[in-house]
Amino acid sequence: MTSATLRAPAEPLAAVAVADALLGAGFGPFYGVPCSFLGPLIQVLQDQHPGLYQAAGNEGEAVALAAGARLAGRLPVVILQNSGLGNGVNPLTSLCHTLRIPVLLLITWRGRPGHPDEPQHELMGRITPDLLAAMEIRSELFPANLADLPAALSTSAEHLKTGKSFAFIVPKGTLAPLPAEPRADDGLALRAEAIAATVQASDPATLLVATTGKTARELERDWDRDGNLYVVGSMGCAASVGLGVALNAPDRFVTVIDGDGAVLMRMEAMATIGRSAATRFTHVVLDNEAYESTGGQLTHSAGVDFAGIAAACGYRSHVDVSGMAELGAAVRRAQADPGPHFIRVRIRPGSDPKLGRPALTPPEAAARFARAARA
Repeated sequence: MTSATLRAPAEPLAAVAVADALLGAGFGPFYGVPCSFLGPLIQVLQDQHPGLYQAAGNEGEAVALAAGARLAGRLPVVILQNSGLGNGVNPLTSLCHTLRIPVLLLITWRGRPGHPDEPQHELMGRITPDLLAAMEIRSELFPANLADLPAALSTSAEHLKTGKSFAFIVPKGTLAPLPAEPRADDGLALRAEAIAATVQASDPATLLVATTGKTARELERDWDRDGNLYVVGSMGCAASVGLGVALNAPDRFVTVIDGDGAVLMRMEAMATIGRSAATRFTHVVLDNEAYESTGGQLTHSAGVDFAGIAAACGYRSHVDVSGMAELGAAVRRAQADPGPHFIRVRIRPGSDPKLGRPALTPPEAAARFARAARA
């Protein structure tokens, strides 16, 4: 990228106009993992162009889906946030580059230098342009003005003819937000209530590992303690981190409080957990069928039999609950018998709009948890 391209939009672009420009230039279908920066575009595609956007479990899967679409004669687009770019490195380098299957990437720029962001985005934000360059993927900042978009899309299409991928880096505020679509109150509990039920039913010495996003933030706000680990970033890795703790602290109860989107992103962890010797390990999945931290886009969890998958993977017990009394009972049973155990909790989306960030820095939280785990 050249420094001349590093300018802010005169005003946020309308997602409808951006979608029309992409489709008018022949681009589509779209595959990806949601990011709030591009949430408006995803919403427009889902609402006005059904079937053109396909959510993927992780960014690498999205790249592979796009490669298949390219082979079938389409001009696919991969939507992702740069914090997940690492998941796409392997297919971008060993699949797309090797086979010369180029795809267009829309990559949001979290952690952009000089723009305050969360700590988990700082390193990737700093290296995103250089990482793309190292992969021999040409990148440009997404056009700041709608009038510049057709020419930019034409340039990207011409570049794809070389057999190499092209990336637009999308800063925060590029797209104008759309009104949130309310979801019906189905009588299910909120995530904070499910976290409370899990904590209250657990042995007081249980080591708790919470997945990234609002799960970790609500656990810290309501139930902060030394034995809590708040995993920030690294979506999908909380279960594996917890398993690593459980296998090496076998006398401690370890409970992972996970989310449906995170489990779908790293479902291989369930196979490893199920075949492990972590007898005091409990995997609680809070399923609201949404990527709530990025705008509430739907996950695929509604059609997934998580308990059945847990059974097939070898978990000693597996249960699907929706009531908080059921959840508490399931947690107590799990800690009374050898595991590993799996509990899926159906909840509804929603959280306190004033929900803050963890007070401790990530290194401080990790160091505190390590001391508790070794005690």
